[in-house]
Amino acid sequence: MATILNIDTSTKVCSVALSSDGMIMHHCENFDGMNHATLLSGFIKQCLDLLKEREMKLDAIAVSMGPGSYTGLRIGLSEAKGLAYALDVPLIGIDTLMLMAVHIMFNVDVEPDALFAPMIDARRMEVYTAVYDMKLDTLTTPTPLILDADSFERYSGNPKVYFGGDGSEKAREVITYPNFVWVPDVNPLAVDMPALADRAYRDGNFLDLAYCTPNYLKEYQATKPKKLF
Repeated sequence: MATILNIDTSTKVCSVALSSDGMIMHHCENFDGMNHATLLSGFIKQCLDLLKEREMKLDAIAVSMGPGSYTGLRIGLSEAKGLAYALDVPLIGIDTLMLMAVHIMFNVDVEPDALFAPMIDARRMEVYTAVYDMKLDTLTTPTPLILDADSFERYSGNPKVYFGGDGSEKAREVITYPNFVWVPDVNPLAVDMPALADRAYRDGNFLDLAYCTPNYLKEYQATKPKKLF
C-alpha cells in the first residue's frame, strides 16, 4: 500500500483526498459549481500540511483523467503534474467513469453479478458513459453517446445494471428496461479513488508527465453506436 494524494475535478465537484494504506486520512469537497481554480490549491495544501505534521512521505499522486469538463480536467491534471514533478513522485491516472462505478459499488447494496453504467452529462441528449462488471472489467469502453429509447438494449436482460451520475436523469426519461436501476447523487469523488489508485501504484501503472493528456472523448458520434450498446 502507499500514501497517495487523490484529486478529482472532472465535473462540477472539486474534491481532494489523502489516503494511506487504502484509508482516508483527510478529504475536502465542494459541490457548489466550477470553483476548481480557486479551491484546488487550498484543498491540496491541507493534505500536504497534514503529511508534514505527521512526518509522512507522499508516494504518489492520482488524478481523474476524464471524461468530463474540459476546463475541470485541465485544471486537475495541470496541478497534479506540477506537484508530481516538484515532489518527484509518480502520477497515476484514474478513469472518471470507472471511479463512478466504484462509488456505486461501495455505496449501494448491489447484486453479485451486477453491471455498472455511470454517466456524465455532455449536454442535450448526450452523455459520456461506459459499462463495467463487478471486477471492473470494461464491457463497453468510455464513449460519447446520444441517448434514445434503445440505448443499452444489449444489456436489457439479466443481470441488473446500475446507472448513476449527472447524465442518468435524462437517460431515465427515455430508457425503461425493467432490469435497470437508477442510483441518485452519484459524483466522481476523490474519496472513492484509493482502491483504483492503490492498484495502479502496486502495478507500476504510471503516467508520463510530459505527454499525458485528459481523456476528453471530444469526437461525438452522429448516432447511437448500436454495436456497443
